[in-house]
Amino acid sequence: MIHETWHEGLPCCDRTWEEAYARFETPEEEIAKFIRRFRRLGVPAWPREAAIVDLFCGRGNALVALERMGFTNLTGVDLSPHLLEQYRGPARLILGDCRDLRFAPGSIDYFTVQGGLHHLPRLPKDLELCLQGIHRSLKPGGRLLIVEPWPTPFLRIVHAVCRVPLARCCSGKIAALYTMIRAEQRTYYQWLTSDDTILRCVRKFFRPEIEIFSLGKWMGVYCK
Repeated sequence: MIHETWHEGLPCCDRTWEEAYARFETPEEEIAKFIRRFRRLGVPAWPREAAIVDLFCGRGNALVALERMGFTNLTGVDLSPHLLEQYRGPARLILGDCRDLRFAPGSIDYFTVQGGLHHLPRLPKDLELCLQGIHRSLKPGGRLLIVEPWPTPFLRIVHAVCRVPLARCCSGKIAALYTMIRAEQRTYYQWLTSDDTILRCVRKFFRPEIEIFSLGKWMGVYCK
């Protein structure tokens, strides 16, 4: 159930991407993955009543992961009504654009985003708009948690495997990933070739507390 609408009719991920995303891993697999990441990035130490916003929340599995960890004040934001409608839980859902966040200044303790920023069509402009909104919305000392693809040697190997037809025939996960990459290839490869620009942009607004670049992922926690 969508509780609030900030924007309607804006372009979002196409249905080809969404269908491949649904095939890539089951909800339970994704929830377990999110819990592992949250634990690695220190989320269990956050106060359970903290106001947490998950951007690009999709079908809401990161929200479910946070619920299972005991967090109670949760909000999800995404541009896809189709994905938002798949969520079942107590979190507040907003149909909105991360480049135009409308939270009250200083009202949020933590923002999380996992695999959404690389969908932004214009770099660094769109990323700066998103980070400005997050910075404005966070309380003093608030934090931003980020997990995004990153151009490590491991990711180059994954891309090579995805291009092999036999690999796609033998693995539904590889086939789904290949379809997702093709559906978002313009923004995806723009992101992967803008790593220095991206880090400068984030560090312009936030101080890094944790930064991990490993196995094709950038995982970090950044303080206002």
